[in-house]
Amino acid sequence: MSIKDRGKLKWQPALMLPEYVKLLNDVNKDYYRQVKPILDEYQLEEFENKIHTAMEFASPVKFTVWEDGFDWEYVGMIHRLDPLIKMIHLELENEKGHIIRVKFEDLVAVEIRDGKSVFN
Repeated sequence: MSIKDRGKLKWQPALMLPEYVKLLNDVNKDYYRQVKPILDEYQLEEFENKIHTAMEFASPVKFTVWEDGFDWEYVGMIHRLDPLIKMIHLELENEKGHIIRVKFEDLVAVEIRDGKSVFN
């Protein structure tokens, strides 16, 4: 063991404190957080048209959803629309039978995954 190794050993326990690790994770998470994009009426109308087309032709869709500063992508079949609370029930493609609820106001992008569609 050399003198330089002793310095690493001395500070190593401080890096393992749970509060310090949590602080580093929070700072890292805040660094990558994004502001929610502002969509105009044309884009919202385009999302609605794509959703209705996907439901009519039973095509899978890919939703990009803004949640707490991050964009998440979900792929699946639209199971049901709830127009009163503006909620979309999406059955996930990779987890059959698992349905998530997506608020229409959190949508950032909508893509129809069918190769025949003109909306790709």
